[in-house]
Amino acid sequence: MDDYIKITRNGLWNNNQALVALLGLCPLLAVTNNIVNAIALGAATTFVLVCSNVTVSIFRKQISKEVRIPIFVLLISSFVTIVELLMQSFFYDLYLILGIFVPLIVTNCAILGRAEAFASKNSWDKSAIDGLMMGVGFSVVLVILGAMREAIGNGTLFDQSSLLFGSVGESLSITLFENYQGTLLAVLPPGAFIGLGLIVALKNLIDVRTADASSLVSHNENVAANSVGSP
Repeated sequence: MDDYIKITRNGLWNNNQALVALLGLCPLLAVTNNIVNAIALGAATTFVLVCSNVTVSIFRKQISKEVRIPIFVLLISSFVTIVELLMQSFFYDLYLILGIFVPLIVTNCAILGRAEAFASKNSWDKSAIDGLMMGVGFSVVLVILGAMREAIGNGTLFDQSSLLFGSVGESLSITLFENYQGTLLAVLPPGAFIGLGLIVALKNLIDVRTADASSLVSHNENVAANSVGSP
């Protein structure tokens, strides 16, 4: 159970691929101009992460070390093709909006990195949890960044939700500011870099504050223990 908890914490926070490893930044910065795009790409990436991790883990003993990287890439591309076909069948308009960034999931270093660093060395169940948590952690950053850019850039949230959720999504759209002229910088690539930088800075600040609080608690416990032990 401790292993699963550690894997979960690494995926969501300690080793978040977008905030710590800084992998997969190309789609992260390109498609997060609204929440719907972020959710779609996050779900697709998570699906590929889980499936590739599990497959690599199951066949890790049969895969030769000399050809492991090409095989990993072929496996990842197979699952990306499945995602493409599903999106073309059920979410075609959204697929057109995401464009080249769906097939570019194949080149996401986070997916290949987890296959090489974790799935090739661990059991399928741990690899599945690792892929899921890494995907969820990556998706959360996508959604937060998408929400920031959409709110500042267009004054809306969940705009064009019908592309992903169908008729139900029509009621999800929220207009934050009436007659809002928009902020072009937020929806352009520089806005994505600024937004991601702020999120990374916030995470680092939380980590520093948490470490300081833990050190203070440990110091107080040591002082209390020494006081009890003193005559």
